[in-house]
Amino acid sequence: MIELKNVSFRYNQRGEADCLKNINLSIETGQVILITGPSGCGKSSIIRLINGLIPHYYEGNLTGEVCVNGKRVSQLPLYEIAQLVGTVFQNPRSQFFNVDTTSELAFACENIGMEETKILERIHLTVEQFNIETLMNRNIFDLSGGEKQKIACAAVAVSETNIILMDEPSANLDAAAVEDLRHLIQLWKQHHKTIIIAEHRISYIWDLAERVILMQDGTITREIKSEEKKNIGEVDLKKYGLRALEREDVVSIQLPVSKCQHQEEMILKDFAFAYDKRHPIFSFEKICIPTGEVVAIVGVNGIGKTTFLHCLCGIKKGCKGHMIWGGKTYKRKARTKQIFMVMQDTNHQLFTESVLDEVLISMNEPDEVKAREILKEMDLLEYEDRHPMSLSGGQKQRVAIACAIASERKILLFDEPTSGLDYKHMIQVGHLMQKLKEMGKTILVVTHDSELIHYACTQVLQLKPLERSVSIE
Repeated sequence: MIELKNVSFRYNQRGEADCLKNINLSIETGQVILITGPSGCGKSSIIRLINGLIPHYYEGNLTGEVCVNGKRVSQLPLYEIAQLVGTVFQNPRSQFFNVDTTSELAFACENIGMEETKILERIHLTVEQFNIETLMNRNIFDLSGGEKQKIACAAVAVSETNIILMDEPSANLDAAAVEDLRHLIQLWKQHHKTIIIAEHRISYIWDLAERVILMQDGTITREIKSEEKKNIGEVDLKKYGLRALEREDVVSIQLPVSKCQHQEEMILKDFAFAYDKRHPIFSFEKICIPTGEVVAIVGVNGIGKTTFLHCLCGIKKGCKGHMIWGGKTYKRKARTKQIFMVMQDTNHQLFTESVLDEVLISMNEPDEVKAREILKEMDLLEYEDRHPMSLSGGQKQRVAIACAIASERKILLFDEPTSGLDYKHMIQVGHLMQKLKEMGKTILVVTHDSELIHYACTQVLQLKPLERSVSIE
């Protein structure tokens, strides 16, 4: 049993919008609960209350009671809470303690002194359930974002805690991995685990959840029980700012080929990258990408989509080949001045003390008026004085996109730009991409988000796992 009684919380040095207000929530043992709502509504804060990160790590003003199995979380040390509750964080990198994947899966069990044979049994069973044999004995830092997410989920499964918290667990997963995650949640449900999932991408979990908790501005606005879910239609989803309920694999999407607004193409010749001779990531003799288009780059987790973007924008050393664009040839260093990339983990590219400064340093000539216009368009103006690292995951994503717009580069790369965004802000990002396209910019976007592809993209470029080839549809 989990109980939140009259809980309010305000983070230190944050505004009124970043707080929880009078939360009352009871969760019975064995229930699957989906918590959803707009970015910044308080979903992650609920997770932090239950796993003890509030108030043990995140400081602020907390009132009310949070109890797990009859014990007040605020009075328990974190190591005791960890034996009751397992958490998959929104950014899986923040929860890793080891360099290799196998050790990471064993870590929680080792901490409580479990016998080695028992740990190995649990790892073997979990690896089979997750279908992650190929990820074992690997360097975690060599994995893609989606592969890291799989390891984070598997590490919680190995620990076999009875309460499992998940914060945007499907954000960077491909369709097959999402189905694996769904299957695992079904198994946990059969074993009467208590599962609480904070998500925007609700289609895979909607029918499994006994209750759906809708949040807005730090409050619970509505609870949808299992028998009510069948009455929720598209109009209701849009009203509450929720994502679609249909599950669709992005690699199956076919878009009508649009006519290029410009005659020229961006040509990549002899483009190749390998970490070593035994592990080539991709090798393309020639790729022609139409300019002035929004091109979705799709493929399974670990195929090399992010690495491809890193090579294209010139930040990956060791990449062979060159880009021909506008009658000029650009090698690696020259491409860094022509292309702007919004990274999958935006923490890597936020450097300043305020959101406004972050946008200003991206400009060729700092212009506060224009910077504020961009922030307003991204629903970020009220956060202009906030430190970027104090924002939610979805808000950080929008700050990075604002920086891309401010850079005024002709080629923009986006790596999973909507992974932590709600419906409203996904549409907002899609609209901005269309607007940038109308301005003659070329946009390449790595994504698993079928809604974004249908809304904003004009071409689909698929990286294929076996042939390491590419096709544009």
